[in-house]
Amino acid sequence: SMPSEMLLKIFSYLDAVSLLCAGCVSKRFYDLANDNGIWLKLYSSCFPPKRMFWKINPAETETISLGCATLQDRRPGYWKKEYIFRQIAAVKTRVMQLVKPVDPQTGLPCKNREAIRASGLSWIIVLKDKNGKEHVMEQADLSFKDTSVTIFWYSAYWPCLNILSTLELCGVTPLLPDQNRGTNTNGPRRRSLIAKYSLSNLTNTSVAIGADKLVQIFYLNPGLLLGLWKGKNEIAFVTASLHYHQLLERSTLGSATLQYVLSPNEPVLDDVDPEYGLHDYNLHLDMHSGTHTCMCGTFKSLFCRKGDIQNGYLRLTVVSVKDNAKHLPIIGTVGLSWRTDVLKGNVKDCYLMDVTVLDETRKPFWCFSAPVSMELSSKTSGLYDYMGHIYTTEYADSEGKVSVDLVWLEETKEYYVVSLVLYISTKKVNSWYGTNY
Repeated sequence: SMPSEMLLKIFSYLDAVSLLCAGCVSKRFYDLANDNGIWLKLYSSCFPPKRMFWKINPAETETISLGCATLQDRRPGYWKKEYIFRQIAAVKTRVMQLVKPVDPQTGLPCKNREAIRASGLSWIIVLKDKNGKEHVMEQADLSFKDTSVTIFWYSAYWPCLNILSTLELCGVTPLLPDQNRGTNTNGPRRRSLIAKYSLSNLTNTSVAIGADKLVQIFYLNPGLLLGLWKGKNEIAFVTASLHYHQLLERSTLGSATLQYVLSPNEPVLDDVDPEYGLHDYNLHLDMHSGTHTCMCGTFKSLFCRKGDIQNGYLRLTVVSVKDNAKHLPIIGTVGLSWRTDVLKGNVKDCYLMDVTVLDETRKPFWCFSAPVSMELSSKTSGLYDYMGHIYTTEYADSEGKVSVDLVWLEETKEYYVVSLVLYISTKKVNSWYGTNY
């Protein structure tokens, strides 16, 4: 029953975020919150003209703005859109400046952490039950590594797993990042779908990669870990490991229902080199628990001869069993860290593997971050320098495979990487380089 003039006067005291929220109350509030006079005042205070020869006090500015021809010529909501577009453009410019410098070791932007914070980016998971109801879980914690970020969700109030159908991993960014800082999640935000997972018959369709006394961990491709309380079939926590390669694009440029489609690489043909696309690969490998790093290293000038291409894969030997000088120790305990509001633990013989393969021009060629497990091998050690059990780690996707052999040294209580081999799909190489291996 309040007159529109009074509501407009009240709205004129709101900031941009509060004004957008007020517009969601009703159709009448939406129309009033689109008032060009209010938004022009906000726009002028945030983006003043570059040339200012005199100052006008706020009262005069308001009087002039409300009566100027600019307001009469524009449709309702014009200055709101202009304000939002300018805010987004300013943040985008700042983020682009942060991601320009590239680390020569990883081929990735050096300041990913700063760019994520500047954009206001965070991640949520959306649990949908069989009736279509959504349960949105905000991220609880983050852990940044050289080439990936690990995101943790934990809560005392998870919906029952039996009623859930899907889980969606989304990046969320505030519509006005500069004005929606902190932990406030009630302001207007945009969602970008990164991945969608099915939770139907989870224990039967997904791979259990490890367990401890309290939880069992299931892996959902790509890069998602779901921990269930033992004996209860209830969610304990969710963890996602996301590689930095095009992470900002995937987390901000999609929609709530559609994933961002990565632009394909355009091959540059080379008729001079008979082994074009088979050499000068670089690998940056990071093995970690989600919170602490077990091993981090860069390996250069990896290659494969034409005669070594077998079964549709290029074989790139990174660490050879025969070369003791290149065998690498694993620092600390190998395991996956997990936590809830009350409890925390570590699932042994599992870890997160971040692989970044660069081509000969130092562009990211094959990148992933995924949880993997170690299994006791039936192979006997033919290494006279090591007396211990051999464990293997295998990873495979559509672009390649990774095989790691580790020896457990009982005397020093540590693992040594004695073999590390990359197998890259010839389909990937041919698509990337325009070759025909």
